[in-house]
Amino acid sequence: MNGGESAGDGASESFAQDVTLLKKMGIKIVVVHGGGREITAMLEKLGMPTRFINGQRYTDDETMKIVEMMLAGNINKSIVSMINKYDGMALGISGVDGSLFKAKYVDRDALGNVGHIKQVNVELLHELLRMNWMPVIAPIGIASDGKHLNVNADLAAASVASALKAEKLVYLSDVPGVMSNGKLIPTLTEEKAHQLIASGTVTDGMIPKIRAAFETLRAGVNKVHIIDGRLPHSLLLEIFTDEGIGTELIPAETNGAFSPLFSEKS
Repeated sequence: MNGGESAGDGASESFAQDVTLLKKMGIKIVVVHGGGREITAMLEKLGMPTRFINGQRYTDDETMKIVEMMLAGNINKSIVSMINKYDGMALGISGVDGSLFKAKYVDRDALGNVGHIKQVNVELLHELLRMNWMPVIAPIGIASDGKHLNVNADLAAASVASALKAEKLVYLSDVPGVMSNGKLIPTLTEEKAHQLIASGTVTDGMIPKIRAAFETLRAGVNKVHIIDGRLPHSLLLEIFTDEGIGTELIPAETNGAFSPLFSEKS
């Protein structure tokens, strides 16, 4: 499993090589990608405003057209082409296809067409994996009224990992991992993560990434990693070296059970 923003050309090349190699080793891979920077750049090019509310892009109907054009079109097909260059058998889809992501508005008045995933069509993913395809998913959901919704890529990846009961969820980021005082935290418990967020050490886009990570652990995913996707072959380095290169997230242990420190009210 992989989720996060798309990387630069060099990193994308090594990422494509990594996921193809892992797939040929028999590991089933699902890629969920973002594209926030590319969307913002296109909106600026078209003279359209960009507005963020609590870290989420306000997405009116016109903005949603650009979001979908970039995510399900340009970015998705670029990743698919790069993987297929190495015979990875990637297949690009969005959460709209096959009603993969049934979604609900987060706050229609405040955020417009922004959604969170209520249900994943896991049977579709199982069928694609059975046929040896590597799904590459653009995080767009479909609401009950038929509207297409902009979904946070980190949360979409977490939903997919949870639905599949994946062995591993790997977030590719543009930072080395979770940092504290300029130093990488190689292993992060849920309790420590809660403290870092409360103290303001962890901020911005890392907060939903971390919260989603622990939700996936409670849902049955075995391991979650946050790594620097800019590094060549970062996936292989994280998976096949003893120390890894990023942050591994593990649940707080309370009598062998997960400690649910992040509730919907937190």
